[in-house]
Parts: sequence; structure tokens; C-alpha cells
Amino acid sequence: MPVFEASSIQTVALHRVGNKATEEGYVLSSQPIPLNEQLQDILIKYCLSPFKAEEYYHLYDDENVEMNTIYDCCANIFADPECLIEESQRMAKHLYDASTHANIKGGDLFVVYFAQCMLNGETMDAVGIFKSENKETFLKVVHGEEQWSTADNDPSAHAEYHLEADKGINPDKLDKGALIFNTEAEKGYIVSVVDATNRTTDALYWKDTFLRIRQREDGYFNTHTEMSAYKKFITDELPQQFEGVSKADQADMLNRCSNYFKQNDNFDLQSFTEEVIAQPEVIDSFKEYREQYQQENDVLMPESYDINESAVKKQSRAYKSVIKLDKNFHIYVHGNRELIEQGEDEKGKYYKVYYSEES
Repeated sequence: MPVFEASSIQTVALHRVGNKATEEGYVLSSQPIPLNEQLQDILIKYCLSPFKAEEYYHLYDDENVEMNTIYDCCANIFADPECLIEESQRMAKHLYDASTHANIKGGDLFVVYFAQCMLNGETMDAVGIFKSENKETFLKVVHGEEQWSTADNDPSAHAEYHLEADKGINPDKLDKGALIFNTEAEKGYIVSVVDATNRTTDALYWKDTFLRIRQREDGYFNTHTEMSAYKKFITDELPQQFEGVSKADQADMLNRCSNYFKQNDNFDLQSFTEEVIAQPEVIDSFKEYREQYQQENDVLMPESYDINESAVKKQSRAYKSVIKLDKNFHIYVHGNRELIEQGEDEKGKYYKVYYSEES
């Protein structure tokens, strides 16, 4: 996880970028934003506090990473921070060209140069790109000239007060952001991304069209990919290849996989298949599926690597071992598979569950 305790802002550029599909246009600034100490503290919190995940990306291009616009802009800024205004204008124009869907909101684009960011124990500079799309209404108290009492021992004053409504950016809610760290330049830099406002296909322009990123192949990536592939194998492939695989069997195998990743620091394909799958014919089937998964998704899945705890926590949320029975019951399977039995009688299908205590 990145550390920003010693980070400081060197330069800030601000532009307004509208929606190209509706011809809103864009407005570029030619000077950096002046910051006092209070504004610097607020802006650092606004820009950096959302970046807590260990999921990282690289900028890329199908031909050459140097043809990625954001990569080229950042490379120029890292080489000469004085050119941030010029390069941020390029970024704003690039964002406008990427905002071609009618649902994309216009907003304020901040481009910030940070010093003293720490990532993986190393200190480096970073370029931050942030887009604020949503303004919030707030109340501002306005009061007139104060008339202080002239009486002895009376510390009171009188003034005329009124309220005004205004709109602004909530410094606790970053809509979209990207941090490009000045490391691994040859691979497309290390990039961390936030997108809190849009999760639909139409809104993927921030990652796919504007930034053009793909996930960095590290411990997080390997753990996430392995658990995703195994879940897909258990839920989709296993019932097709082997008769008699029940929902309880699937739940049990998912639980064993989740426990393996939670209880081990390192993944080893041989030990994983022996401990989690056990049955030789199912092991062979999984290894074959694993090879196919790598080809279809254009990923490389190593046979050993360090397990990433954050990826395990995220993936474990999708490992819900739930058996849904019509609309009447849900059975949550967390432990011993031998304590649940499945059968059928004259009344219909049933599950029999054994337990020691009720709570």
C-alpha cells in the first residue's frame, strides 16, 4: 500500500473538461493554481486518501507504450516538472476526446505533481490525475458588520446574519483519480486507480480509453487471477465434466480454496491441488482448464508465487458458499461437508444438516 505521510504538492493545474458527444467543449488554464498551507493539506487529503488498495496497473499501448498519451505526458513531466501546465493541457484535450458517451459527465480536471510518495518501501515522485464530476450543495453563513456593546462587562456584539447556498467539491469524495508513480517506466509506470462514480460498461472510458491501463502482474494479480479461475472451474466446468457434483460439493471445494489462500503465505500449484482438490481426475481436469483459462484471457499464471492478503479478502467476498432452495431457504456452507446430506423422498428433494449447538 502506498504511503503519503511525507508527500507534498509541487504544482497543480486545473482545467474544465466537458462532454464531447454534446459539444460542451473544454476550458484550459495557463497558470498553476496557487496554494497556501491550508489548501495544500485539503488537496493532499482529497487526492491521496482514497488510494489504499494494492491493485496496480501499467499504462500500455498495443504497439508501443510510448504511444500512450498519458504515458508520454507523464514521462515529459518526470523529466521536466516545469512542463506540467503544458502536458496537463494535452491530458485535458485527450480526456475530452475520450468523453464521447452521452452519459459521461463534464467536470474539473486536476493534474498534480507530488514529491516524496512512498511505494513498496521506495520514495519517488508521482503525477496525479483527478476528475471531479459531482458538486454538492452547502450552506454558507454570511454576516454583516459587527456592532460591539460599549457597556462595561458586556462582551456581546450584534450583526445581521443570512444564509447563502453554494455548490462545491466535497474534499472527502474523490470521483475519479489515477496516480502514476515514477517507477517501472519501461513497463508503463506503476498506476493506481480510483473510480467511485461509474461502474457501468459505458463508464469504462476512464480506465480503458483515457488512461489505457492493464493490470500489473504481481502478487495481487496472481492471487486474484488464480482464485477467479478456480471459482469459475468449480461453478461452471466441474458439474459438466463430472456427474453427481452437488451444490454442497461445490460449496465445500470453494471453502477449501478460500481457506488455503487465507492460511498460506505462498501458493504452490502442486500443494494446492493435493490439499484442496485431492481427487486425481479432478486435479487433471483443473490443470487442463487452468491452461485454457490462461490462453483465453491472455494471462500468465505462475505455479508458485507470494499470496497477496488484500486480493484474498476481495476475492473471498465472491466465494459465497450459498445453496439457494427455491425462494424458501438459503443454506450457508462454511465448514465440514460431511455434516450435510442431500436426498429425495415422496415430498421432494431435501438437505439434512447435522449440528451440535443452535444459536
